[in-house]
Amino acid sequence: MSTAMLIKRNIKLFFKDKGMFLTSLITPAILLVLYVTFLGKVYRDSFTSNLPEFIHLSESLIDGLVGGQLISSILAVSCVTVAFCSNFLTVQDKANGTVKDLKISPVSSSALSMSYYIASLASTLIICFAATGICLAYAAFVGWYMSAADVMLLILDVILLALFGTALSSIINLFLSTQGQISAVGTIISAGYGFICGAYMPISSFGSGLQKVLSFLPGTYGTALVRNHAMRGALSEMNKQGVPPEVINGIKDSMDCNLYFFGNRVEIPKMYLILGISVAVLIGVYILLNMFMNRRKSA
Repeated sequence: MSTAMLIKRNIKLFFKDKGMFLTSLITPAILLVLYVTFLGKVYRDSFTSNLPEFIHLSESLIDGLVGGQLISSILAVSCVTVAFCSNFLTVQDKANGTVKDLKISPVSSSALSMSYYIASLASTLIICFAATGICLAYAAFVGWYMSAADVMLLILDVILLALFGTALSSIINLFLSTQGQISAVGTIISAGYGFICGAYMPISSFGSGLQKVLSFLPGTYGTALVRNHAMRGALSEMNKQGVPPEVINGIKDSMDCNLYFFGNRVEIPKMYLILGISVAVLIGVYILLNMFMNRRKSA
């Protein structure tokens, strides 16, 4: 069995498994409904309360800002949580013994491992691109201020976060082997990742000590990238309407468009560099762990 056939097989199994597929697909939609229902008013009140009294913005622009914050939070979380869902096939194959049958076939262990990674990445991207389409439709409904460049950069951010989430989940799944472990890890990631990456609550609202700790996590910069590109158009419109630059910069600080590493502002190119290096390191760790485990089993 070739690597291409294994990749195709894994993708087909993921979309055939209604449990995994529907969970992955519904998660972004549920998040959007929850965010709009419960967090939309919180975001709006937080934003408007921080504006100076002499600044008056149109409802459409406020909706555009809040919508950009909402969709950036959804995409930042979904790219990673969906990656974990799509990667659970790896653990299922170990739990039901399928992986033993696959290893009997004339395919190397490294090719088998990479087929799981590539298939999980492909499945994750399909779901995340669908989620991006839903989020962009929502942004168009509430107030569209994004340029074509913003949309393209947002898609790039989604791809990088999917790469990051797939690599991270692949490493963690190497140490899982039962359905119970899948459920436990899935619950922890779904509940906790949104907080530590700054998607549910801006990192700027945390204490200084926690902010410094979270500034070491790559997911934090992934969230900031998505947020910058989802909100850049609306913030640019604020500038055109005469809002002072210091006010706009304060808004960017409060919404994590600006991130600081021990007091030093991290520019967008550096955010890309941090996230890109993190993806490369995680993939390297995944390959090395597979090599080590395969050698230990064959010894």
